[in-house]
Amino acid sequence: MMAAITAGRAKRRVLVLEKLDRAGKKLLATGNGKCNFTNKRMNASCFHGEPAFVERIIQSFSVQDCLDFFYSIGIYPKEKNGYYYPNSEQAASVVAALTNELHRLNVTISYEIKVLSIASNQMGVSVITDRGQYDAKKVVIATGLLAAPKLGSDGSLFEVIQNLGHHFEPVLPALCGFYCKGIPFKKTAGVRAHGTVTAYIHNKMAAQDTGEIQFTEYGLSGIPVFQISRYLSEGLYQKADVQIGVSLLPDFDKARLLQELSFRRELCAENSLEVLLNGLIHQKLSDMILDKLHIDKNIFAGSLSDKELKRLAECLLEFKVTVTKYRDYEFAQVCAGGIPVSELYMDTLESRFAKNIHFAGELIDADGICGGYNLHFAWATGFIAGDAASRD
Repeated sequence: MMAAITAGRAKRRVLVLEKLDRAGKKLLATGNGKCNFTNKRMNASCFHGEPAFVERIIQSFSVQDCLDFFYSIGIYPKEKNGYYYPNSEQAASVVAALTNELHRLNVTISYEIKVLSIASNQMGVSVITDRGQYDAKKVVIATGLLAAPKLGSDGSLFEVIQNLGHHFEPVLPALCGFYCKGIPFKKTAGVRAHGTVTAYIHNKMAAQDTGEIQFTEYGLSGIPVFQISRYLSEGLYQKADVQIGVSLLPDFDKARLLQELSFRRELCAENSLEVLLNGLIHQKLSDMILDKLHIDKNIFAGSLSDKELKRLAECLLEFKVTVTKYRDYEFAQVCAGGIPVSELYMDTLESRFAKNIHFAGELIDADGICGGYNLHFAWATGFIAGDAASRD
């Protein structure tokens, strides 16, 4: 949609071939339906991918460029902690604004159409579909990877793209939850707790993030898990030993926590051990920790030895669970992997193998953390590809 609007504003005749029965369905699901479309803090460190490439992309279409564009199509921005949303806080508003702009520019959209092949020729590019052949001077391919396949990104064009000479870096779910084992997750399901999660690959720390962790029946989810997900998915793909370290009290160091627990041991000496952790962590997590340490929660808190107190502190500061697999692509917000940037011309996102064919969005091997970064990458690459495609 962004590429089509950019080319349409350059007075080009534009046709969008849309697989689904309407455009922007995937966008409706972003930001829990609120559409966090960019972020005040925008730099290459917020992305996984070739840093020089990502830097060039976000310099070519800055946060201010993004805000100006959306204002120009009727989206008034609202900023919360650096996150930008439409003032309506409805993703549907963004889809409607983009669609209205396409109509204003007389861009034609053909819905429920399946692309079968794409090939460069002397006149430009020919696209074969289940409804016949279309010929164009330039083509922009922006079909996504495999995240949320029911919303269109199902990989059905991968073979077509590979037939152009391109390759794909392993396509793996990112910004997703993970199946884990090591604690009774069914007993802790539904708990949301502030904490720190650390990705360990073969016992080496790969990434870390702090925020609201979600304990589910299958394992762990939540924004901090999403932020380290790429490393976990890559580790699983490489068949490595993958673990998540969980700290339930990230604001404490060991000395301070031991002091706090010692104080509570005296305060609750004649109460059950359950009371020792009351008000410190969620009760379900308290029960889980004590079970994990094989400490009877019904004993008097005052009977807890210094050694047991130390073990309790260490477990609260971090316990590890084993990651067994990532959640299906259906539940991933974005995928890692895609077409290597070395196979594209950086300034135009044109294929190095097939003339007059450009790529945009998630297809390109670069993915951002949570916070509007992946949508900004989509707008930016859509703008660059659309602008390049509109030139003679």
